[in-house]
Formats: sequence, C-alpha cells, structure tokens
Amino acid sequence: MMNTFNLPARAVVYVMDAYCGWCWGFSEHMGEFEAANRDRVAFTAISGGLFTGERAGPVSRYPHIPQANARIAQLTGAVFSDAYQKLLEQGAFVMDSNDAGAGLAALRAQAPERAIHWAHRLQEAFYGHGFSLSDPGTIAGIAAADGLDADAVLRHLAGGSAHAQAEKDFALTRRLGVASYPTLLYVDGDQVHQLPATGTALEVLNSRLDAILG
Repeated sequence: MMNTFNLPARAVVYVMDAYCGWCWGFSEHMGEFEAANRDRVAFTAISGGLFTGERAGPVSRYPHIPQANARIAQLTGAVFSDAYQKLLEQGAFVMDSNDAGAGLAALRAQAPERAIHWAHRLQEAFYGHGFSLSDPGTIAGIAAADGLDADAVLRHLAGGSAHAQAEKDFALTRRLGVASYPTLLYVDGDQVHQLPATGTALEVLNSRLDAILG
C-alpha cells in the first residue's frame, strides 16, 4: 500500500545527498538505526539534490567545505580519506547531485529494500575512496561488489531512467518540506513526522520511533 507521496504507507524516509558531508557523518548511525528497526517498519532513502543547477560545480567554489568537514569529523567521528582530501586540494572536482541521485536510483531500482545501504555505499565511494559519482563505472562497481546486475545499472544510467527518477526524488524532497540534509522522517499515510538526525544516539532514535509507533 502506497500513500500520496508514492512511499510505503508506513516508512522511515532518509533524505540525503551523496555529496553532503553531514550525511556522511550520520551514515554509520543511520545504518545502525535501520538494522535495529527494519523488522518492524520499512526504510528507504531518497536524494535531496544539494548540488544541482547552478550549484553543481567544482569543489573550489565552496571554500567552507574543509572547515565543515573538520567539524563533522570532530562531532561524529567520520573519516574523510586522503583520496578525498586530494580532490579538495586540487579543486577541480565537480559535485553533481543529478548524477549522484541517478546512481542511488539505479541501485535502489534493483534492491529497494537496501536503499539505506546504497546511500552509504555511494558516500563511501566518494568520501572513502575519492571516486566520482558522475562516473557510471563507480556505480557499476558498487553494484557488482554487492551482488546486483552491473550491466542493468549501466543501462539504467545510460537510458536516462535513473536520472528521471532522481528528479522525482528531488521533487518528493520538496513536497516533504525538506530543505537541509540529512533529514530523517517517519511517514505514516499522509502524515509526516520528523526524527532527529546528525549527532543523535541510537537509543534516542529508537525511543523517538517507539513513541511515534505507539
């Protein structure tokens, strides 16, 4: 059963962007939260579209990123790899959330129940290995390593359907009223409840979900 948001009637929705450092800082806790609760409620992840349109551009356009990353690492323990740091130093790497969102859509299409995992794997590719999420090979590599049909992922990307789904994710993000990432929601029918995200202990997340589920 789906609701007017075209989501499962009762679901935890993780609104993230693969190029969002704060999402990377929350990624491990998000995985723990899903693992603790996946047996009683559906989970999904959608792309918010942080770097789209005029915002899609080289990292040198965003000089605040290194300072923000240092704070993220301090508060969450997230590790930003040397390969990623090199991209920042060179400054030419282009962050394009349209392509990153298409990558999530292509992976999610084959295994929607693992959407939280795909969100983490995309961020791990970027922040952990310095790979471009605009490179179809990056997405296909994740698919192959995780038991999906990599050729189907490549067709999904090349044919445009994955990018079309990413646009739908961005539109859904706006409909849900989300303007910052990461945002964690519990959607019950047409009712939307916000859950705490970055910096929140697993016990607090579980307690908040318990209260909503009643």
